[in-house]
Amino acid sequence: MLALPPLSLYLHFPWCVRKCPYCDFNSHQAGDEIPETAYIDALIRDLDQALPGDRRVVSVFLGGGTPSLFSAAAVERLLTAVRRRLNLARDAEITLEANPGTAEAGRFAGYRRAGINRLSLGVQSLTDASLAALGRIHNAAEARRAVALAGSAGFDNLNIDIMYGLPHQESAAAMRDLDAVLELSPAHLSWYQLTLEPNTVFYSRPPSLPDDDRVAEMQERGEALLSANGYRRYEVSAWARPGSEARHNLNYWEFGDYLGLGAGAHSKLTDPATGRVTRYSKLRFPGRYLETAGSDAAVTGKRVLGDDDLILEFMMNALRLPRGFDAALFEQRTGLSLEEVEEKLCRAEQAGLLSTAGGRIVPTARGSRFLNDLLLCFD
Repeated sequence: MLALPPLSLYLHFPWCVRKCPYCDFNSHQAGDEIPETAYIDALIRDLDQALPGDRRVVSVFLGGGTPSLFSAAAVERLLTAVRRRLNLARDAEITLEANPGTAEAGRFAGYRRAGINRLSLGVQSLTDASLAALGRIHNAAEARRAVALAGSAGFDNLNIDIMYGLPHQESAAAMRDLDAVLELSPAHLSWYQLTLEPNTVFYSRPPSLPDDDRVAEMQERGEALLSANGYRRYEVSAWARPGSEARHNLNYWEFGDYLGLGAGAHSKLTDPATGRVTRYSKLRFPGRYLETAGSDAAVTGKRVLGDDDLILEFMMNALRLPRGFDAALFEQRTGLSLEEVEEKLCRAEQAGLLSTAGGRIVPTARGSRFLNDLLLCFD
């Protein structure tokens, strides 16, 4: 019998108060009123059409956009529908992304009562000038207040997103920013470099960013600071205290399955009969999604992955993990033998980007630093 990978559920909320100039996610500026009830109805219709049988769901992630623009009552109604329809694990990790600019004590407490047990705050910086340069709607004081409100509402499993390599940022300023976040003592940190992505304002009108040498210095100093404060790097840009790793994100990186619902959401599902992996997505624009959710018309970009796709996509995820992976995981998740990529593994090892000692495939320090070069070995 085919052993299916773990299954996660992703629910996308496509609206923000204002689109950030660096953001390439499927998010749209909210108008005077978000169609909250209609969108929750659409998500439930979407779920009804895409039910994955009795497969156990290990995690749920409400992402965006800004899910915290939705009321606690709307989130509770959605999660109630999820529990009634899916085999949700008792200890499932259920995460909601929140913008500090939309933080309210009553709303956070309501999310906790609704079943949200992990909160992810998009802080990005605790320096007002940097927040303004990034187009964020909150300031540093509001970010600190959001963290305090989260704690008061019972969220001890808290992630904070923080960037480095910001416009005009020096290494010392980046370390002050990181120090300030560490003082808030989150269980988890997503600490990542600002990059210029296509189809963003920053891509078409680039700000003045630190050069590669300064960014490398920030990275090295930041890694040392995080380690000294008890955080362990378990993915390229993810740091956690022991036991607080994001289970939902780990399922992505270990090439697990996920069902994506909502405007622009993506899915990766393994067919229980054939073992073939299919990727598909939903219509990106909220208006069209609202009209079609729950029907085949909402599905776009459906594609069964071939062997070359499986190999590259597995490596793109698993090699983000400093601990790497073993042959058994590769074979379980792709249905292929590791021998089929032996030549490519040798090429990466000879380039000093990979180690295969002891039967475990692990990126070297150089491979993690130059991940794109490592992935080219499997393209």
